[in-house]
Amino acid sequence: MKPPRIRAIVFDLDGTLIDSLDDIADSANAMLARLDGSAAPLPRDLVRSFVGDGLRVLTARCLSAAGIEHPIESATAILREIYGAHLLDRTRLYPGVAETLERLSDRRLAILTNKPGDTSRAILDGLGVSSRFLRVVGGDDMPERKPHPQGLLDLLRSLDCPPEQAVMVGDSGVDVRTGRAAGTLTAGVTYGLAPQTFASDHPDILLDDIRQLPEALKER
Repeated sequence: MKPPRIRAIVFDLDGTLIDSLDDIADSANAMLARLDGSAAPLPRDLVRSFVGDGLRVLTARCLSAAGIEHPIESATAILREIYGAHLLDRTRLYPGVAETLERLSDRRLAILTNKPGDTSRAILDGLGVSSRFLRVVGGDDMPERKPHPQGLLDLLRSLDCPPEQAVMVGDSGVDVRTGRAAGTLTAGVTYGLAPQTFASDHPDILLDDIRQLPEALKER
């Protein structure tokens, strides 16, 4: 029997739709410098490995890597303040994202990210694509962060779409585990922040370019 047509596509944000690493790394290093003027900047690729589990976890990992002891809530607030002022300095949509969203306009599109919701919505507004999404759900908008499936299940319920008619698209094993736990199809992009994690968490669909997604879903 042919599988049901995919009605809803839920995207991760950082590393999937937007290339935000430079602004995140710059903000993280500015936070560390504010806490300790002698702190050496963390390499961009190290910060890359810290992204994906929310702002508080990112802050904790940066503090640990820099050898700085500071209350985590205070440091997270500082990073939120700094990053909030630099959301769109260098952040851009990945190539092909805007045209792909247009091609998928017949489906219900949404975002599920561990990034704070207000921050995510501000970036999407600034990049001119917020109107493409019916819902944008951030890590502080859901009871449990990815890879817990509850946020995805609640989101799909709000879209009136059963999990078996949805796909979770992301750049890491976290997104694959989230989709699998919720019962959706999964797709992974290889150009993002953590493609190496697909070695242990294999997506149903693997994409080297987001523009491949409409064709991959054509018969679904």
